[in-house]
Amino acid sequence: MTLPDPGTWGAVLAIGAMAIATYLCRIAGVVLMSFIPLTPHVRRGLAALPGSIVVATVLPLIERLGAAAAVALLVAIGTMILRRSELLALLTGMAAISALRALGF
Repeated sequence: MTLPDPGTWGAVLAIGAMAIATYLCRIAGVVLMSFIPLTPHVRRGLAALPGSIVVATVLPLIERLGAAAAVALLVAIGTMILRRSELLALLTGMAAISALRALGF
C-alpha cells in the first residue's frame, strides 16, 4: 500500500494541523476547569499532579536503564535537597550516570 503524494503543501498542512490540535488540547483544559469549583480537595489533587507526572515518566526509564540510572536519580535528588539548585542537581545526576557508565555499570 502506497500513500498518496502530499504535494508541495503537505508538510505545511501537517504542521498547521498539529499546531491546531495542540492548541485545542491546551485550551480544552482551561475550558473544562472553568466548570469545576476549586475546592480544597481539587486544589490538593492539582498540586500533587506534577510529582505524579514526574514519577510516571522517570520510573519506566529507571527500569529500562538499570541501577546506574537509579543511583544517578538519587544523587540528583540528594543534591536538590541539599543545594536547592535544579542546574546543580542536573549536572551531578549526569556526572553520576556518566561515571557509572564509564565504570561499566
